[in-house]
Amino acid sequence: MNNIKLTNNQITVLKVLENQHLTSFQILKKIDSISLILVVYSIIDELKGMGILKSYTKKKNKFHYTC
Repeated sequence: MNNIKLTNNQITVLKVLENQHLTSFQILKKIDSISLILVVYSIIDELKGMGILKSYTKKKNKFHYTC
């Protein structure tokens, strides 16, 4: 993460995923400052684009985790 500027919401999502793999909905439920699932999706896409986050599908659920 050299010289990458992260928003407060991005940092919050990364902290939630620090030691666990979660679905987007689980992330939403753990963060009080984010109230819309579309915001979570957007943040996940941004973090994946930066190479900070990865995802996989298991039993029709998509889980996200930090690299």
